[in-house]
Amino acid sequence: MADGTFAALMFLIGLADMQSNYCNTAAGCFGRSENTPRLYVSVGNIIKRRAKPGKEAYLRYDLGHKNGPFGHTVGFSISSRQALWAGAGQTYLASSQDSPVKLELHAMTGLYGAGNGHDLGGLIAFRSGIDVIYETDGGVRYILSHDHRSHTGIYPNNPGVETIQFAVSIILK
Repeated sequence: MADGTFAALMFLIGLADMQSNYCNTAAGCFGRSENTPRLYVSVGNIIKRRAKPGKEAYLRYDLGHKNGPFGHTVGFSISSRQALWAGAGQTYLASSQDSPVKLELHAMTGLYGAGNGHDLGGLIAFRSGIDVIYETDGGVRYILSHDHRSHTGIYPNNPGVETIQFAVSIILK
């Protein structure tokens, strides 16, 4: 996937949704509203680019509020080669009330340490991705996720890394 594609997709779809469903409310386009806080835990494989193959564990916390259609999240990951990433950003959930299948996009800015893993060219790394979600009646989400991390060209070398993950997300009360 091209650098920034998921983030651009999230921004464009989110803006269209915001115009249709949020701007004509008393709170306005970016009005703050409640959101269900969630804990997102995943394991996956580093799969593409010039990265050495490996495993990754990822933990994400989706905060209990959003602005317009955009939720807020923080995350942390560690690879089997001790590469670390930590960041914060936004999510956008596309869903229908009638379907347990949902699609979520996320874009986050963070800090990356290569450890013995893949050198992304610098300390700042952006993580963006797409999640295909199945949500149970009890609110548990089973997720297949694909994401991309790179610095989007702010350093001379931009190799990037991509992962495929299986995740479970639970409601925090």
